[in-house]
Amino acid sequence: MRRAQDGDEEAFIQLYRRRQGAIYRFAYHMTGSAATAEDVAQDVFLALMKTGGSFDPARGSLSAYLFGIARKLVLRHLDRSRYLIALDSEGQDVAMTRLALSTDPMVDLMRREGLEQLRQAVLTLPKRYREVVALCDLQEMDYVAAAATLDCPVGTVRSRLHRARGLLLEKLQKQEVRPVGALKPARSLI
Repeated sequence: MRRAQDGDEEAFIQLYRRRQGAIYRFAYHMTGSAATAEDVAQDVFLALMKTGGSFDPARGSLSAYLFGIARKLVLRHLDRSRYLIALDSEGQDVAMTRLALSTDPMVDLMRREGLEQLRQAVLTLPKRYREVVALCDLQEMDYVAAAATLDCPVGTVRSRLHRARGLLLEKLQKQEVRPVGALKPARSLI
Protein backbone atom coordinates (compact mmCIF):
# COMPACT_ATOMS: atom_id res chain seq x y z
CA MET A 1 0.00 0.00 0.00
CA ARG A 2 2.86 2.38 0.80
CA ARG A 3 4.41 1.78 -2.60
CA ALA A 4 1.05 2.36 -4.28
CA GLN A 5 0.61 5.58 -2.29
CA ASP A 6 4.03 6.70 -3.52
CA GLY A 7 2.87 6.27 -7.13
CA ASP A 8 4.22 2.77 -7.87
CA GLU A 9 1.83 1.59 -10.59
CA GLU A 10 2.94 -2.06 -10.35
CA ALA A 11 2.24 -2.10 -6.60
CA PHE A 12 -1.25 -0.71 -7.22
CA ILE A 13 -1.91 -3.37 -9.88
CA GLN A 14 -0.80 -6.11 -7.47
CA LEU A 15 -3.01 -4.68 -4.76
CA TYR A 16 -5.94 -4.59 -7.18
CA ARG A 17 -5.41 -8.19 -8.28
CA ARG A 18 -5.23 -9.44 -4.69
CA ARG A 19 -8.26 -7.60 -3.32
CA GLN A 20 -10.61 -7.06 -6.28
CA GLY A 21 -12.19 -10.53 -6.17
CA ALA A 22 -13.24 -10.30 -2.53
CA ILE A 23 -14.65 -6.81 -3.01
CA TYR A 24 -16.58 -7.98 -6.08
CA ARG A 25 -18.05 -10.98 -4.22
CA PHE A 26 -19.11 -8.79 -1.30
CA ALA A 27 -20.85 -6.33 -3.63
CA TYR A 28 -22.44 -9.19 -5.56
CA HIS A 29 -23.80 -10.83 -2.41
CA MET A 30 -25.16 -7.49 -1.24
CA THR A 31 -26.82 -6.46 -4.52
CA GLY A 32 -27.37 -9.65 -6.50
CA SER A 33 -26.13 -7.90 -9.63
CA ALA A 34 -22.88 -8.74 -11.41
CA ALA A 35 -22.86 -5.39 -13.21
CA THR A 36 -23.28 -3.44 -9.97
CA ALA A 37 -20.63 -5.57 -8.27
CA GLU A 38 -18.17 -4.81 -11.09
CA ASP A 39 -18.92 -1.10 -10.80
CA VAL A 40 -18.49 -1.13 -7.04
CA ALA A 41 -15.18 -3.03 -7.26
CA GLN A 42 -13.82 -0.54 -9.78
CA ASP A 43 -15.10 2.44 -7.81
CA VAL A 44 -13.43 1.13 -4.63
CA PHE A 45 -10.04 1.18 -6.31
CA LEU A 46 -10.69 4.53 -7.95
CA ALA A 47 -11.50 5.89 -4.51
CA LEU A 48 -8.35 4.28 -3.16
CA MET A 49 -6.31 6.07 -5.82
CA LYS A 50 -7.92 9.38 -4.87
CA THR A 51 -7.96 8.96 -1.07
CA GLY A 52 -5.23 6.37 -0.52
CA GLY A 53 -3.39 8.81 1.72
CA SER A 54 -6.28 8.70 4.20
CA PHE A 55 -5.71 5.00 4.96
CA ASP A 56 -4.34 4.66 8.49
CA PRO A 57 -3.03 1.18 9.41
CA ALA A 58 -3.36 2.09 13.10
CA ARG A 59 -7.16 2.26 12.68
CA GLY A 60 -7.54 -1.12 10.97
CA SER A 61 -6.46 -3.39 8.16
CA LEU A 62 -6.35 -2.43 4.51
CA SER A 63 -8.98 -5.10 3.87
CA ALA A 64 -11.37 -3.49 6.37
CA TYR A 65 -10.69 -0.09 4.77
CA LEU A 66 -11.50 -1.41 1.28
CA PHE A 67 -14.62 -3.23 2.48
CA GLY A 68 -15.69 -0.03 4.24
CA ILE A 69 -15.48 1.88 0.95
CA ALA A 70 -17.32 -0.95 -0.83
CA ARG A 71 -20.02 -0.96 1.85
CA LYS A 72 -20.66 2.76 1.44
CA LEU A 73 -20.88 2.40 -2.34
CA VAL A 74 -23.23 -0.58 -2.08
CA LEU A 75 -25.48 1.17 0.43
CA ARG A 76 -25.60 4.22 -1.82
CA HIS A 77 -26.60 1.97 -4.72
CA LEU A 78 -29.26 0.18 -2.66
CA ASP A 79 -30.69 3.46 -1.45
CA ARG A 80 -30.96 4.69 -5.03
CA SER A 81 -32.52 1.54 -6.42
CA ARG A 82 -34.88 0.75 -3.50
CA TYR A 83 -35.97 -2.51 -5.05
CA LEU A 84 -34.73 -6.05 -5.03
CA ILE A 85 -32.50 -6.78 -7.98
CA ALA A 86 -32.90 -10.23 -9.44
CA LEU A 87 -29.76 -12.29 -9.59
CA ASP A 88 -28.42 -12.59 -13.07
CA SER A 89 -27.18 -15.93 -14.28
CA GLU A 90 -24.01 -14.45 -15.79
CA GLY A 91 -22.71 -13.28 -12.44
CA GLN A 92 -22.75 -16.55 -10.54
CA ASP A 93 -19.51 -17.28 -8.77
CA VAL A 94 -17.31 -19.87 -10.44
CA ALA A 95 -16.51 -21.25 -7.01
CA MET A 96 -20.18 -21.88 -6.26
CA THR A 97 -20.61 -23.58 -9.62
CA ARG A 98 -17.62 -25.82 -8.98
CA LEU A 99 -18.92 -26.61 -5.52
CA ALA A 100 -22.14 -27.88 -7.03
CA LEU A 101 -20.51 -30.33 -9.44
CA SER A 102 -20.82 -34.05 -8.89
CA THR A 103 -21.28 -37.14 -11.01
CA ASP A 104 -25.05 -37.28 -10.50
CA PRO A 105 -26.92 -34.65 -12.57
CA MET A 106 -29.94 -34.75 -10.25
CA VAL A 107 -27.75 -34.04 -7.21
CA ASP A 108 -26.09 -31.19 -9.15
CA LEU A 109 -29.46 -29.69 -10.00
CA MET A 110 -30.73 -29.91 -6.43
CA ARG A 111 -27.53 -28.31 -5.06
CA ARG A 112 -27.70 -25.45 -7.55
CA GLU A 113 -31.36 -24.86 -6.69
CA GLY A 114 -30.46 -24.85 -3.00
CA LEU A 115 -27.66 -22.34 -3.57
CA GLU A 116 -29.98 -20.14 -5.60
CA GLN A 117 -32.62 -20.26 -2.84
CA LEU A 118 -29.95 -19.30 -0.30
CA ARG A 119 -28.77 -16.38 -2.47
CA GLN A 120 -32.33 -15.18 -2.91
CA ALA A 121 -32.96 -15.46 0.84
CA VAL A 122 -29.79 -13.45 1.60
CA LEU A 123 -30.95 -10.73 -0.78
CA THR A 124 -34.26 -10.40 1.08
CA LEU A 125 -32.55 -9.70 4.41
CA PRO A 126 -32.50 -6.11 5.67
CA LYS A 127 -29.21 -4.36 4.79
CA ARG A 128 -27.76 -4.49 8.31
CA TYR A 129 -28.14 -8.28 8.39
CA ARG A 130 -27.12 -8.82 4.76
CA GLU A 131 -23.86 -6.96 5.44
CA VAL A 132 -22.77 -9.22 8.28
CA VAL A 133 -23.71 -12.38 6.37
CA ALA A 134 -21.78 -11.19 3.32
CA LEU A 135 -18.73 -10.23 5.37
CA CYS A 136 -18.60 -12.99 8.00
CA ASP A 137 -20.17 -16.00 6.31
CA LEU A 138 -19.51 -15.42 2.63
CA GLN A 139 -16.21 -13.50 2.80
CA GLU A 140 -15.07 -15.39 5.93
CA MET A 141 -14.04 -12.16 7.63
CA ASP A 142 -13.54 -12.39 11.39
CA TYR A 143 -15.80 -10.44 13.75
CA VAL A 144 -13.15 -7.84 14.59
CA ALA A 145 -12.47 -7.00 10.93
CA ALA A 146 -16.20 -6.95 10.17
CA ALA A 147 -16.77 -4.60 13.11
CA ALA A 148 -14.04 -2.29 11.80
CA THR A 149 -15.57 -2.38 8.32
CA LEU A 150 -19.07 -1.63 9.63
CA ASP A 151 -17.79 0.86 12.22
CA CYS A 152 -19.65 -0.83 15.06
CA PRO A 153 -18.79 -2.92 18.15
CA VAL A 154 -17.92 -6.61 17.79
CA GLY A 155 -20.96 -7.49 19.89
CA THR A 156 -23.19 -5.79 17.34
CA VAL A 157 -21.68 -7.90 14.57
CA ARG A 158 -22.26 -11.05 16.60
CA SER A 159 -25.86 -10.21 17.43
CA ARG A 160 -26.69 -9.14 13.87
CA LEU A 161 -25.13 -12.31 12.48
CA HIS A 162 -27.08 -14.45 14.94
CA ARG A 163 -30.32 -12.70 13.98
CA ALA A 164 -29.50 -12.90 10.25
CA ARG A 165 -28.85 -16.62 10.44
CA GLY A 166 -32.15 -17.10 12.25
CA LEU A 167 -34.01 -15.11 9.61
CA LEU A 168 -32.34 -17.10 6.84
CA LEU A 169 -33.27 -20.36 8.50
CA GLU A 170 -36.90 -19.23 8.79
CA LYS A 171 -37.02 -18.12 5.16
CA LEU A 172 -35.50 -21.34 3.88
CA GLN A 173 -37.76 -23.53 6.02
CA LYS A 174 -40.84 -21.73 4.69
CA GLN A 175 -39.85 -22.44 1.10
CA GLU A 176 -41.11 -25.73 -0.20
CA VAL A 177 -38.16 -27.57 -1.72
CA ARG A 178 -39.27 -30.14 -4.24
CA PRO A 179 -37.00 -32.03 -6.67
CA VAL A 180 -37.56 -31.33 -10.32
CA GLY A 181 -40.06 -33.78 -11.76
CA ALA A 182 -41.61 -34.61 -8.42
CA LEU A 183 -45.31 -35.16 -8.61
CA LYS A 184 -47.64 -32.65 -7.05
CA PRO A 185 -50.09 -34.05 -4.52
CA ALA A 186 -53.16 -35.39 -6.29
CA ARG A 187 -56.35 -33.42 -5.71
CA SER A 188 -59.32 -35.30 -4.50
CA LEU A 189 -61.89 -35.85 -7.23
CA ILE A 190 -64.73 -36.19 -4.74
